[in-house]
Amino acid sequence: MKKFLCVVYVCGISSFYYSQTAKKTIPCYDLTEVLKVEATPLYKPHLDASKSFGVKLLRDSKTVQKYIGNGKFHKIKKTGKGYRVQKLDYSRAYMVSKAKATLEKMGARFSKETKGHTFTVSSMTRTLEDQCRLRRVNANASVGISSHNYGNSFDISYIRFNDVLKYNPKMEIALEKVLKYYVNAGRIYYIKEKQQSCYHITVRNY
Repeated sequence: MKKFLCVVYVCGISSFYYSQTAKKTIPCYDLTEVLKVEATPLYKPHLDASKSFGVKLLRDSKTVQKYIGNGKFHKIKKTGKGYRVQKLDYSRAYMVSKAKATLEKMGARFSKETKGHTFTVSSMTRTLEDQCRLRRVNANASVGISSHNYGNSFDISYIRFNDVLKYNPKMEIALEKVLKYYVNAGRIYYIKEKQQSCYHITVRNY
């Protein structure tokens, strides 16, 4: 009887170990399927801009760490002049240098235009694994490649200003004025994402 229990116990450990290992090693996305999704004409310029920075598609944390280690990605402060970064559950506060600089300049310009107000950054760099986790809680999240997957895109909420979640048409108009300035300067592309209540901004390799 003891021998039987021992065998069952060992088998149980074995099956538990391999099932857990499988969960850890099998990615939650199918890269082949991800690559099949074609970008819309509106979104294609964003992806083209993203691919011009010499950053390969970010699949997981390891690839992000690689670019942090070689100095390609830079840490984004939680607070800066004219902007705040909200708690990021599905993205990482790192971007390429031009994206970091552009965010900081946009924040400073917004602060100047509004006499000290702040906007909120709601998302930044995401891996394919981050994106997969996000889709589990947000059906509207991209199923294909996103410009967030290259470290040069970020989202700005248009319903959260000065750390207050409340629609503020005056602040939204001021924010869009800043965005249009940088579009006209050839620095960014942006899309208003109504389902996410944010502006999706992609920094160009100017």
